[in-house]
Amino acid sequence: QVQVVESGGGLVQAGGSLRLSCVFSVRTFSNYAVGWFRQAPGKEREFVATISGSFGTTAYADSVKGRFTISREYAKNTVYLQMNSLEPEDTAVYFCAVRFGGLTIVMNEYAYWGQGTQVTVSS
Repeated sequence: QVQVVESGGGLVQAGGSLRLSCVFSVRTFSNYAVGWFRQAPGKEREFVATISGSFGTTAYADSVKGRFTISREYAKNTVYLQMNSLEPEDTAVYFCAVRFGGLTIVMNEYAYWGQGTQVTVSS
């Protein structure tokens, strides 16, 4: 079982920035792709960003492209989601998800999930 732990959420004003972190312990960090998803109140969980294990290939939802950046730090087994120019519409619980293999934007292809971290953007 892979334990996934997110951190870095909080309350920020519109236009501000936050950086989320996702830590998970596996034998070979580069064998795992990581995705960030979010769920706003009353809405379905949606894809935000994903990054591959070996080459750092990334993909983003259109709604965050140009504002959010996903990256990984191999020495710390950590994946980051840098969120800039935040908007009230970005308010949600953000989840980190991990899978063995290549990146994907499909939620149910991720086997391991964190508990989520709340991001609230005030107008």
